[in-house]
Amino acid sequence: MEKFEKLTGIAAPMPLMNIDTDMIIPKQFLKTIKRSGLGANLFDEMRFDDDGKEIPDFVLNKPQYREAEILVAGDNFGCGSSREHAPWALKDFGIRAVISTSFADIFYNNCFKNGILPIVLPREAVNVLMKDAEKGSNARMTVDLENQVVTTSDGGSFAFELDSFKKHCLMNGLDDIGLTMEKAAAIDTFESQAAQARPWV
Repeated sequence: MEKFEKLTGIAAPMPLMNIDTDMIIPKQFLKTIKRSGLGANLFDEMRFDDDGKEIPDFVLNKPQYREAEILVAGDNFGCGSSREHAPWALKDFGIRAVISTSFADIFYNNCFKNGILPIVLPREAVNVLMKDAEKGSNARMTVDLENQVVTTSDGGSFAFELDSFKKHCLMNGLDDIGLTMEKAAAIDTFESQAAQARPWV
């Protein structure tokens, strides 16, 4: 998994509340078990019309936000079903961080396992960041994971709280498999000892 340390990039404003996982990646795209390729269908029903043409008013279709790496979202982002395809689609599109007042628990935890940093901030802070994101591609926001601070394009900053274990995993690029492989030497030792103690197993 890609390490997350410090990100400076374009932030896209998405003030809608209760953006659920079916809005993030509709159910018809859940047939794959690959983490790549889903970015093309991120927010599919909001990005494209029935003929597959882009809807110009949708934020990620606007020229200034096509390269967005940060989303500033409304309350309760990632609610609905527990599909892991939702963070897969966000990451494949290029989104590395999502900022909101609240997230659905399963989506929140799935983000960390897929290299995305979900940041919870008070409404007042999110409102400021939303306004900053509305400035477009000339306004670059910085997310500093090590120091747990989001900085606006004009230098305003907001500290965020984060579980130390989740922070460790993101900064070191460790998903569940990576965490297991950190213990590879201990696992090998155990298996060797177990084979000698119970050769019949």
